[in-house]
Amino acid sequence: MDSKFKHRTIRSLVAKLASVSPQTRLDALCELRLMSKQHPETRPVIAESGAIPFLTDALYSPSHASQDNASATLLNISITAKEPIISTRSVLDAISHALSRHNHNPSSSPSAVQSCAATLHSLLLVDAYRPIIGSKRDIVHALVDIVRTAKSPTRSIKDALKALFGIALHPLNRPGMIELGAVESLFGLISRDGRVGIWEDATAVIAQIAGCEESEAAFREVSGMGVLVDVLMEDSISGVRSLKTKENAISGLLNLVRCGGERVAMDLRVRGLEVFDGIAEVEEKGSAKGKMKAAALMDVLLDDGSHGSTPSGDSSSASGSKVLFVYLDINECFINETS
Repeated sequence: MDSKFKHRTIRSLVAKLASVSPQTRLDALCELRLMSKQHPETRPVIAESGAIPFLTDALYSPSHASQDNASATLLNISITAKEPIISTRSVLDAISHALSRHNHNPSSSPSAVQSCAATLHSLLLVDAYRPIIGSKRDIVHALVDIVRTAKSPTRSIKDALKALFGIALHPLNRPGMIELGAVESLFGLISRDGRVGIWEDATAVIAQIAGCEESEAAFREVSGMGVLVDVLMEDSISGVRSLKTKENAISGLLNLVRCGGERVAMDLRVRGLEVFDGIAEVEEKGSAKGKMKAAALMDVLLDDGSHGSTPSGDSSSASGSKVLFVYLDINECFINETS
C-alpha cells in the first residue's frame, strides 16, 4: 500500500466515522484500528485527518465493539502521536467516562477500559502531560476504583497501576491521589492478590506516592510501613521479580523516612535487625538503582538524627507539601500495540 493510497484510504475512513449508519461507523473504526496497528506510519496521518474527535465520541457509545475499536485506535496513535490526543478537547473526559464505567451497568467493555488506561500510561511518558492528567480527579478516582474492585480483570488492574505510576511521578499529584484513596486501594490490592507481577506494579506506585508529606498519615492508617517491612523480611524467591518488589519497598520506605523525618526513621529502626538484613540483601543483589536506594536508606537509619533526615533537595507544593524525588523508571513499563 503506497503512501498516497494510504492517505486517501484514511481520509475516506474518517469521513465514514460521521455516517448516520452505526454499521458504517463500526466498519470504519475496525479498519482504522487495524491500519494503526499494522502500519505505524499511518498513526500521525489518522490524527491529522480529524479522527480523534470521532474516536473520542465513540467511547460514549453503548456498543462494546465501537468502544473497543475506538480505544484501541487511540492507544495505537498515542504511541507515535501524543500531542494531537492531549490537545483534543474532551478526550480526557471521554477516557474518564470509559474508565469510570468499568463496574457499572451498562458498563464499558473490559478491553476499552484497558486500552484507555494504557493510553494514559502512554501519554504520561511525557513529563509535561503528568500535571494535566493528574489534575483530572475523575480520572484518578476511576483508576483507583479499578484497583480497589476485587472483580476487576487482571489486565485492567495492571494497566490502571501503570497509569497511576505515571501520574505519581509528578510530585504535586501525590497528595490528591492519597485524598482519593490510592494508598488504601493499593495496600488492599496486595493484601488480596499475592501474584508477583501485581506486587511489583503495586509497590512501584506505593513507592512514588510515599514521596510527599501526606503519605505518613495515610500509610499509618493501613499499617503500610509494616507491609513494606514484611516484604523486606520475606525469604528471597529465585528470580528478578521478588527482588524488584523488595527494591520498590526500599524506595517507598526511603521516601517515607525522608518526608516523615526522624519519627518515621525511629519507627523503622525499632522493627529489628530483619529490616537491616533485607536492606543489605538489596545492597548486595539488587540493580544499580536498587543498590543506591538501599545504601541511602541504610545511611538514614544508621544516622542518629542529629543531622536531620530530610534531604536538602526537597521542594514544597503550593499547599506546603514536601515532595521527594526518588523515582522509578516509567520506561520499565512496556506499552504494547493492540491486536
